[in-house]
Amino acid sequence: MTAILVMEDDAATAAEIALELGRLGFVVEIAADGAEALARARAGTWQAFVVDRMLPGMDGLSIIRTLRAEGIDTPALVLSALDAVAERIIGLRAGGDDYLVKPFALGELTARLEVLIRRPRDVEQTHLRLGPVELDLVGRVARRAGRDLELLHREFQILEYLLRRAGQVVTRQMLLEDVFGYRFELKTNLLDVHIGRLRRKLDSAGETAMLTTIRGTGFQLDAPTA
Repeated sequence: MTAILVMEDDAATAAEIALELGRLGFVVEIAADGAEALARARAGTWQAFVVDRMLPGMDGLSIIRTLRAEGIDTPALVLSALDAVAERIIGLRAGGDDYLVKPFALGELTARLEVLIRRPRDVEQTHLRLGPVELDLVGRVARRAGRDLELLHREFQILEYLLRRAGQVVTRQMLLEDVFGYRFELKTNLLDVHIGRLRRKLDSAGETAMLTTIRGTGFQLDAPTA
């Protein structure tokens, strides 16, 4: 079972989070103040923390900083009503792995937690393969059917991200947040430029296209069907 510690002083919010996570099979414990939250985080074995930024006694970011200084790197999702970009940056620089602004949809919270929990297992893989495409994460080599793909650093990161989620629709926001590190709305064609370059290198003339644009949503990488 996956155990999650929810550090939240608002009883109604904590109960809603615990109910939703419990429904999905997570084991959830709640700490309502900073001192209790820090003590339980140190004492238990947790797969993730949900941390309210404004906890009584000791604020959420101070808890995260303390845990990181002690070598506890459990993924932490920060919750806050402060939605300014500068505040999000502060939360991430304090050691938070993700930042969710209140009010939020419970579905988004659970989805973000699932991504954070999966992340360490993703890192353990050193080779990824989908059909004719192979990615060597140690040697930083990408190939399709034995053909080397001369990818720039960001193109390699995008391909790795898509390979880990093969057959799934990956939204533009997911790529901007998880690959580019932008945790706020960004009005730019930067992603489209990189996707365009990657597609030209991955799907060359005569080869079945693997990278598809899902209009209005994002992108999907699939193995060739022929």
